[in-house]
Amino acid sequence: MNKAWAGLVFAGALAAAGSASAQFTMKISSPTANDVSTEWMATVKKGIESRSGGKIKVQLYPANQLGQLPATVEGVALGTIEMNLPAVGFLVGLEPRFEVFDIPGIFDSVPHAMQVLTDPEVRKRLASFGASKGIEPISTYVNGPLMLLSHKPVHTLADFKGLKIRAPGGGPIQMDPLRRLGALPLSMPLGEVLPAMQNRAIDGTEAAFVVFTAFKYYDVAKAMTALPNSFLVASAVVNRKWMKSLGPDLEAVVRDECRKADVLFSTKGVEDLKGVEKAWQQHGGQIVNLPPAEAKRYVSEAVASADPVFKARPQLRQDYEALLAAAKKYRK
Repeated sequence: MNKAWAGLVFAGALAAAGSASAQFTMKISSPTANDVSTEWMATVKKGIESRSGGKIKVQLYPANQLGQLPATVEGVALGTIEMNLPAVGFLVGLEPRFEVFDIPGIFDSVPHAMQVLTDPEVRKRLASFGASKGIEPISTYVNGPLMLLSHKPVHTLADFKGLKIRAPGGGPIQMDPLRRLGALPLSMPLGEVLPAMQNRAIDGTEAAFVVFTAFKYYDVAKAMTALPNSFLVASAVVNRKWMKSLGPDLEAVVRDECRKADVLFSTKGVEDLKGVEKAWQQHGGQIVNLPPAEAKRYVSEAVASADPVFKARPQLRQDYEALLAAAKKYRK
């Protein structure tokens, strides 16, 4: 157990011990560990507890300690968990509008994505996501480029054919692009993916780059293909009723500390990616980039697969166009 991981577990234990004297308890769950998401959690905990004067005790539960996705997502909707940090694909069951983030080609890089996602107008739009199901995305962020780890190296789009691939969500925008390439997509919680790869129950899995090094996937497979202009977007979703129960002053503290911590994704998160790539290669991992023409076709196929969804759901098209407009504004 490394020091960062041990510190988070210890911090969660301390918070649990002290929560009896607190006015409010805030449990934050994450499926990941040893990444910028868990650093964000630790930063938010420190800021909230300090500024609330101990009225809010924050408990951190990384690495699926409170259960697997989508059970923890349901926990936020029910109010048994105050905050969760899933990939947005696992929020589609509660709010289909979250699918918009899984369309490739919107973002150019992690810093560019964070400029878009923290744009005031984009934040305002996102604040309405999940309202009917009692959740709110208080912070939406990029957890790194989306990668495909596979037992058989994928060098071209033809190599996708016949592969059983886990997608980070179960909606058509996550699944249909893979189907168009001849793959056999399926949805699976992150905590179940590693044993499925070890047992070769699946041929490959899509996830953020950092996930593969944090959970030592290099012991299972070596070939990782960068999915063009694709990023793993996650969201810190909170229970709306719990937020209102805090009262305006404490609610403002929670919102402010979450937004202040967002800078980590475009600073520490980018720095960490360099270390992640180095660590992957040091353990024998390979990084494959599709040829330019193939990369362009990949994005085109993915966008084309979204057209039927846009026709059936005009709101999703509006969200997509709003993101494209914001992306253009911040594109250099």
